[in-house]
Amino acid sequence: MTHKVLVYGMNYAPEMAGVGRYTGEIAEHLAAEGKSVVVVTTPAHYPGWRVQAPYRNGYSTEALNGVTVVRCPLLLRERMEGIWRLVAPISFAATSLPTVLWQFIRHRPDTLLCIEPTLIAAPAALLAAKLTGARSILHVQDLEVDAAFAVGHLGSKTWLKRLGYAFERAVMRGFDRVVTISNRMAEKIVEKGVPEAKVAVIRNWVDLDQIFPLDGPSPYRQELGYAEDDFVVLYSGNIGAKQGLQVLLDAAESLAGDRSIRFVIAGEGPAKDDLIARYGKLETVRFLPFQPYARLNAFLNMADLHALPQDANAADLVLPSKLGGMLASGRPIVVTAASGTEIFEFLGQAAFITPPGDSQKLAEAIRDVARLKLTTDSVLQSQLSAQLSRSDGLKRFTEALEA
Repeated sequence: MTHKVLVYGMNYAPEMAGVGRYTGEIAEHLAAEGKSVVVVTTPAHYPGWRVQAPYRNGYSTEALNGVTVVRCPLLLRERMEGIWRLVAPISFAATSLPTVLWQFIRHRPDTLLCIEPTLIAAPAALLAAKLTGARSILHVQDLEVDAAFAVGHLGSKTWLKRLGYAFERAVMRGFDRVVTISNRMAEKIVEKGVPEAKVAVIRNWVDLDQIFPLDGPSPYRQELGYAEDDFVVLYSGNIGAKQGLQVLLDAAESLAGDRSIRFVIAGEGPAKDDLIARYGKLETVRFLPFQPYARLNAFLNMADLHALPQDANAADLVLPSKLGGMLASGRPIVVTAASGTEIFEFLGQAAFITPPGDSQKLAEAIRDVARLKLTTDSVLQSQLSAQLSRSDGLKRFTEALEA
């Protein structure tokens, strides 16, 4: 009898940034292994917080790479701040509830895989799984309650914090298995009352067949008009509060007098318009949209230095998925991270590391790398990227679901 899997989460393919990409790869991998996979999700909308063509903000069903995908509407606006960080997932929980219950009544899945974010939609599905005997798995990509308060999305009201943490603890404890992406996140999940034996760590992966060092210069350098001796600092990913991009752009502002050091910020997200308004006048800074995945390897190889800033308050609450691509490209990396954080300990000599929030230290590091032609430990970088291989990650994820 075919094993039936119900995947339930707000983000899914063809979103290529963040959670949606990994959930899509997991679902397609399970389908390729012969499982019957149904995904209940939203129309593609992340990270720009607007529905992407050809989707509409309504109900639809499609077959996508062997997976049945049921999309449910949600309330959106481009500036997803404050209470709107709750409105979107609550609306998805409401619109998707009938669909999820129908899946349990009509199709009786053997396994429920819920994705965090968002946890708000999980309780009804978790209850249905318990009533029907389905195994329940939670994949924690982001400790969203902690992160929302850490970066100020939900203010600092004590009662709201208590309510949020109580809800999170109660829901997490109800799952048979919890899979997350870093050791620090696993420790925090155990602190929330989930038995350690239930928790598994599988880092987000990178497809090493698609992302690898180029033998020669990237065609992007010529296409974007960069000279051979220009030093290109690249950030490619979501542009939101947790990314702490202001510190990178403050560093760019302090280095603006050296026109050979160029900054490229590629991606989408709720903070992008404000950053363009604040830093768009800098002649050494260029903002771009996300680049096509088919050209991502060439784009990542354009960099002389990858930049990975992070908001200090969100450290260890999420491990940036873009790190795998940076490592696999073979280009040097500069990261803002405090000693003792997971990313600091994971990278070691594979990256230049500066204190979070310190734009001057970051600017000094960038200038030193550019002028002195400094490099990181490329062998260690290659070894770390091998640890994040897509094939190994998907294999381990399947094993965790069946354990």
